[in-house]
Amino acid sequence: MENINFKNTDKNAQKEVTELFASVFTESEGEKEGQLICNLALQLSSNIDNQKIICFGAYEDELIIGSIFLTRLKVNKPIDIYMLAPVAVSTKHQGKGVGQSLINYALKELKNRDVAVAITYGDPSFYSKVGFESLSEEIIKAPLKMSMPEGWLGQSLTEKKIPFIGERPTCVKEFDDPVYW
Repeated sequence: MENINFKNTDKNAQKEVTELFASVFTESEGEKEGQLICNLALQLSSNIDNQKIICFGAYEDELIIGSIFLTRLKVNKPIDIYMLAPVAVSTKHQGKGVGQSLINYALKELKNRDVAVAITYGDPSFYSKVGFESLSEEIIKAPLKMSMPEGWLGQSLTEKKIPFIGERPTCVKEFDDPVYW
């Protein structure tokens, strides 16, 4: 992993980011899921503003091999919460720690921005390796009804535990579709 670097991506990386998500999810989840996540990545990458939608890439010799989106969840409290999703690592580079390193990089960047909580909706066995724990919707609700509530995970990025929010946050418009939940 010595020749892999991580950096902020912008709208100029839309094509390579979208192609990465399409290939990874098509290969692992099938054509239908691949197209669904490709469309999501296309929408997210066309609206990167480094505020509500942030994207980081893992690069090896200037070729993107991994990518992660972070999107702001809005609540009526003075707290910054971001959701990490989706994440993709090229199939050729999976199992080598690229995904974990990319997530850790993203979490460090969120801490640098004074973000208090990171949320994700994914595989608990994978995300637990980078500090995520099961999150009750009694603490922080998901923006929409989840098909797999066991995949709702969170992590405090401060010294304090995840605070009780008690309201349903709103997500960016790109995620505001039950098909992703």
